[in-house]
Amino acid sequence: MAFGSHTSKEIIGTKTQELSGKKIVLCITGSVAAIKSTEIARELMRKGAEVYAVMTEAAQKIVHPDMVEWATGNPVVTELTGQIEHVTYAGEHDLRADLILVAPSTANTIGKVAAGIDDTPVTTTLTTGIGAGIPVIIAPAMHASMYKHPIVLENIEKLQKHGIQVLMPRFEEGKAKIPGTEEIVQSVVIKLTVKKDLLGKKIFITAGPTRAYLDAFRYITNPSSGKMGTALAQNAIDRGADVTIVYGPGTSKAPSNANVIPILSTEDMLEAVQKELREKKYDAAILSAAAADYGLSNRIMEKTPSGKNEWILHLKPLPKIVERIKKIDPKVYLVGFKAEYNISDEELIDRAYNRLIGANMDLIVANDVAREKTGFGTDTNEVFIINPDKNVKHIDLADKYTVASKILDFVRDHI
Repeated sequence: MAFGSHTSKEIIGTKTQELSGKKIVLCITGSVAAIKSTEIARELMRKGAEVYAVMTEAAQKIVHPDMVEWATGNPVVTELTGQIEHVTYAGEHDLRADLILVAPSTANTIGKVAAGIDDTPVTTTLTTGIGAGIPVIIAPAMHASMYKHPIVLENIEKLQKHGIQVLMPRFEEGKAKIPGTEEIVQSVVIKLTVKKDLLGKKIFITAGPTRAYLDAFRYITNPSSGKMGTALAQNAIDRGADVTIVYGPGTSKAPSNANVIPILSTEDMLEAVQKELREKKYDAAILSAAAADYGLSNRIMEKTPSGKNEWILHLKPLPKIVERIKKIDPKVYLVGFKAEYNISDEELIDRAYNRLIGANMDLIVANDVAREKTGFGTDTNEVFIINPDKNVKHIDLADKYTVASKILDFVRDHI
């Protein structure tokens, strides 16, 4: 470390070099979530970034500028002076910031930015940066009722239309809480590092479980969370694709900037898939949903009485959605998924390959859900990617977004 540099900068790049050489302006506004801002700054630094903070007067009442200066190792802008800090950080010149992150952002700041008002160091920096074409990410934090105000929602939509990324808050305890630090940092990494190599491509995805109803409201299903499918959707969107996702009742949230078609049953999913592929032209169809394979032969729309000694069910096989795809659009690049339980790698690959050939797929992704940290409900996965020539690519255990990226690399090369 060079003589005289701030010792807080010793953490820069200690985790990864993903943001090495990147300059990020962290704008802090007067939400109580400002107590998270130093944590966000430090995580960005650990991934290689240099962080410069700009604070509103209200933010300084929640977290002291000295604390923020310690966290970043750089002086904090609390007012604009003759040094025109907003232009230094966000003007049209080679040394400007690579990205502006507002974390947290109040409803007040969102409204001002949407209206082009710049009366604080933060809003003036944003006006300058947006005009200069610098990428902007905003992480809102406020009471839930404030976030739900129709004009606040209109302002958020207005910002999104102008290319500003607004992260979805976490709704807990009557609050629209700032997203988690990991999510915010990952959004910055994606914005600054992911190539737009799917720009102009249309990707169709199915995700989540489906329900097989037994009576009016009881059903059988599986533990799918939809996390793999939503990771695929988000990665495709980040790479520039236009994404439609037919989404079953999973626990993961579908990306807000995808066209989401919610469904419940396998029959619903089949109908939605067939309608969408007949009406629109897609470059790729990725069927990651865990659709129910069996359903009741004769569903009765009433509640089955409780207290019975036994309830015998007769199940029938439900339609295999993946087998219908090439019949609708023979040219679409078709990716299927195959989940198995507690078998060898060789058997997993063989079963997946046979399924690929039988359904005329272009690619299949196979995993063993019995293994630790893979499959249903987990944030990580380990998969085998197999093509019609039985070439196999093993993706080691990684977070599902990373696995999705590897799968979409194959798709990119063939569409």
